[in-house]
Amino acid sequence: MTSSCMLLSLVFLLATSSARAGGFKHLHLYMHETFTGPNATLFPVVPPLHRGDNARFGMVGVLDDELRDGPDPRNSSLIGRFQSLFAFAGLVTPPGMQTATSLVFTAGEHAGSTLVMVGSIVSSEGPYETAVVGGTGAFRMARGYCVLKAVWSPTPESTVYEVNLLLKMGGSLLAKMDALAPL
Repeated sequence: MTSSCMLLSLVFLLATSSARAGGFKHLHLYMHETFTGPNATLFPVVPPLHRGDNARFGMVGVLDDELRDGPDPRNSSLIGRFQSLFAFAGLVTPPGMQTATSLVFTAGEHAGSTLVMVGSIVSSEGPYETAVVGGTGAFRMARGYCVLKAVWSPTPESTVYEVNLLLKMGGSLLAKMDALAPL
């Protein structure tokens, strides 16, 4: 009986300390997208069905954009990739697009970590908002939202998007659990 009371006390202590330690984090990044040409980062992989008022319905595509710490590629650092699968899934106007996106951090403070976003984009007019549903590494158990806003078109074939993420971090409970769990 005493050991189960001690175990319950330990679980309670870990849970209450992680609730205080888990905080909010803001990330401000830039996604660099190229639509056409030899350096294109956006590709349709399934053509649209051309049904109803929405000429893009049924189109599925992928993108693998640069994720940078600044809007100008000449004086900003490449810190990862903005990789996404998208499908135009609405028959009405505006069309509605479903997205599944991973931010893969390859350099800098968050190298080796990812963030995952899933959601609908219901308007073709920005800014766009989507839900952050999780992550790995430094972003394990993160939740929040992302707002994307087009800020610059350096060429007719490309656009730079400002990426603002507000994340509720998982807290220190996970680190304590990792330390206690045998591998």
